[in-house]
Amino acid sequence: MTPEEKKHLEDRVIDVLKSVYDPEIPVDIYELGLIYEVKVSDDAHVDITMTLTSPSCPVAESLPNEVEQKVAGSQGVSGAKVTITFEPPWDRTMMSEAAQLELGFM
Repeated sequence: MTPEEKKHLEDRVIDVLKSVYDPEIPVDIYELGLIYEVKVSDDAHVDITMTLTSPSCPVAESLPNEVEQKVAGSQGVSGAKVTITFEPPWDRTMMSEAAQLELGFM
């Protein structure tokens, strides 16, 4: 897989991530800043490092699985693995400007 193909696939994965919403906040998980890293390997496997708004988040079990399934089912992706981390802890400064505007923080 060429660097251009990897970048194109990464962009498609980000589009998929933008279709997943935190059920408590009307903003997608990418704009919320919950996605820390998206890595595409040469064999089109996608590794995602993400966090949750808090360790006690009510969707701690379901959200990572939803992300993994949606990304793994995307065109051109051979598989996906989501790793949850709480380092660094999420806070609202990690949200995109658009998300902050949407939620009235700006």
